[in-house]
Amino acid sequence: MPRIALRPENAQQAQLLRLLRDHGPRSRAELGEAIRLSRSKLAHEIDRLTELEFVESGGFAASRGGRRSSIVRLSRDLRFVGVDIGATSVDVAVTNGELEVLGHSSAEIGVHNGPPTVLDTALDLLGKLRAEGVAPDIHGAGVGIPGPVSFREGVPVAPPIMPGWDQYPVRETMSQALGVPVQVDNDVNLMALGELHAGVARSVDDFLLVKIGTGIGCGIVVGGELHRGVSGSAGDIGHIQIDENGPPCACGNRGCLEAYASGTALARDAMAAARAGRSPRLAELLEGSGALSAADVTDAVSVGDPVAVQLLRDGGHRVGQVLASLVSFFNPGLVVVAGGVAGAGHSLLAEMRSAVYRRSLPLATGNLPIVLSELAAAAGVVGGARLISDQVLSVPRGIDER
Repeated sequence: MPRIALRPENAQQAQLLRLLRDHGPRSRAELGEAIRLSRSKLAHEIDRLTELEFVESGGFAASRGGRRSSIVRLSRDLRFVGVDIGATSVDVAVTNGELEVLGHSSAEIGVHNGPPTVLDTALDLLGKLRAEGVAPDIHGAGVGIPGPVSFREGVPVAPPIMPGWDQYPVRETMSQALGVPVQVDNDVNLMALGELHAGVARSVDDFLLVKIGTGIGCGIVVGGELHRGVSGSAGDIGHIQIDENGPPCACGNRGCLEAYASGTALARDAMAAARAGRSPRLAELLEGSGALSAADVTDAVSVGDPVAVQLLRDGGHRVGQVLASLVSFFNPGLVVVAGGVAGAGHSLLAEMRSAVYRRSLPLATGNLPIVLSELAAAAGVVGGARLISDQVLSVPRGIDER
């Protein structure tokens, strides 16, 4: 079991811990100024956090004209785990208290293999990282899955591309296996948290993260906090209908954005183009592997295949159309584009920008950057660590937070 206490004892301790997580080691003087505690009260809370093994000394700060103030840092033993379950792979990372990745491992496995197999794979990956010595103890885990999640219950709810996962007790299963607190959320929400903590959105309080992969989703951050909605389904833009007579979608409806512009849709349209002889490059890739993926479309784009370029532009335009409405409605300060299809880079981004800037209100887009994720594959696991650290470094319900 972890030696470090599972939760701080009061709101002042929680403030101190989150400040150290988000901004790194600080002198006692800087901490006192940041949270406005008296010197004696600050000393008491830091001493108590030291006893609980949440924090430790980090030496002395440079002199500010008097006695040198000591540096306080989070315990070097604090460890969080981020688990990012995608449609076709699982990523696991271990971070320190400041959410710096100390070890990262992944495996290719389809989510359709079912919860026991996929979760066991995640636990095996974590076991290998722990065997390498990066996490003698762990203090919490955040898990992302590619479908709607009841955050309160920690279970998936009717996820379209996840057969066998509906109402599966993911949080309970992982918590029992690890013996630590676990939180479960939609994978796109975790990516948004990752970008908020360590990516391009570090200094932005209101932004959207659009993930374009096997599916399409959107993480919404308002005032520096993740917005999940009443039931946890906020941001499910992949199932906004574009055309009621459009192609069938995995959700059971027709003409959803996901049915036009997701990685699955790109692969479907690429297969049709290859079989019709419209793209020599895609036909060559199809002959070599027997099937095509969104990555094959990106490959064909990289060599200038006109059909692949048009497929990507069409997808980017569709996403941009929906995003334009969201931008006019929400007025974010930033849009971050992530996911496997986003690996196509600026061809996709240019089409999205064009649609948004042309269709949204000028006041909403006058100073709106639309950029690619900096963290890429690490966004989800960093977000998972951020998610669980928000719980572990907060005051338990029922304790007076004054």
